[in-house]
Amino acid sequence: MAVKTHTWVSLWFLVTAPIIFWDAAYVFMRPRSMLGGDLHWIWKPYEIYQNVDLIYGVPALVEGDGFPNAQSLLNIVETFLNIAYLYYAHVAAWPPATLIGFTSAALTLAKTVLYWAQEYYCNYCATGQNTTSDLILYWIIPNGFWILVPTIIVYQLGQDLVEQLNLAAKVQATNKTK
Repeated sequence: MAVKTHTWVSLWFLVTAPIIFWDAAYVFMRPRSMLGGDLHWIWKPYEIYQNVDLIYGVPALVEGDGFPNAQSLLNIVETFLNIAYLYYAHVAAWPPATLIGFTSAALTLAKTVLYWAQEYYCNYCATGQNTTSDLILYWIIPNGFWILVPTIIVYQLGQDLVEQLNLAAKVQATNKTK
């Protein structure tokens, strides 16, 4: 059975890989990656973001908050799974590739929902200092893509998995009647 692929899913996994590695590198390289650090030039946009989301900023670093690094580590794991999906779906044509992509998108979705829930349950401890417009522009919209797109991917690849399982069940039932 051939691997059913979706161009938009593959593009999401491909385009987001360097973004995620860049983001994780920012977190792992703090304080050198932060404003005033010798490597900050690589992460210039974070000059704004480290003040919008304090998890990325000085307070979390000073407090030794482990959440940003733990989240970044999981980002890297998910990205390697995304790359594995791309390889197994498009190069090796291995049918279980769909399960890898589904799992990766589900992990991304769950982690991002956790990230938002953490912010809600700590009474907006990392974003509460923002104006409504800054919060929407710099935090909700960009981070919302990491909920919306993985949700749609989980739905799409979940449908593909169900289709594969139903086909396998029919083949098995046909073989039993022979």
